[in-house]
Amino acid sequence: MPSVNQLQAVELKKKLDKGEDIFLLDVREPWEFSLAAIDGSENFPLAEVVDRQQEFVFEEEIVVICHYGERSQRAASELIECGFKTVHNLVGGIDAWSQVVDPTVPRYRPSG
Repeated sequence: MPSVNQLQAVELKKKLDKGEDIFLLDVREPWEFSLAAIDGSENFPLAEVVDRQQEFVFEEEIVVICHYGERSQRAASELIECGFKTVHNLVGGIDAWSQVVDPTVPRYRPSG
């Protein structure tokens, strides 16, 4: 069985800059997504990911995003178990993206 690939924020930025076809799957809660998001990402809360997997294009490369990388790791593992082939976990989540790639994306505390 394939394993979840770990992707650093800088590596994701390079892939996006090259125009690679990547589905950015943000598994945070809608209130978190409304505070900070990577352009082009789509919000599917963690609890809905498996039930809504038919909405993802099966052949696409998927990068799963959360706040710090823990929920996204769980979601990415579930997608691998469901048969998705190329799934990445964004290491450090949106928080790392904000610190390393795009400081215009606000940082926030887990409590809101």
